[in-house]
Amino acid sequence: MPLLARFSYDAEDPYAVQAAFFDGPTTLACWHFDRQMLAEGLHHPVGEGDVAFSPHTAADGDELRVSLGRCGAEDQGNAVLFVDARALAGFLEQTYAVIGPGEEFLDLDKLLDEFLAR
Repeated sequence: MPLLARFSYDAEDPYAVQAAFFDGPTTLACWHFDRQMLAEGLHHPVGEGDVAFSPHTAADGDELRVSLGRCGAEDQGNAVLFVDARALAGFLEQTYAVIGPGEEFLDLDKLLDEFLAR
């Protein structure tokens, strides 16, 4: 069944891409994906456990196969989604304009201060 998805990127979390999945106005799920894994998944299978990506060729073009699940769940609660590869590659290029691949930096001192302030 077709779903709408919104991918977003925030330089404050430079390693992650956020993905929200919708059925009409209803948000079904929100996931955070590793940006590098998404990019690699366009070319070869990556990931294990809850999240895995792999290239997939469909009749109407190349796609990224996204497998989501729970460790140990035997097909219950698992989902397989397909994302247009060209659209995803374009999105990733936009994220690289914000922070280039390999230029990510996470201020661990700031993160620890925020964590301890809670």
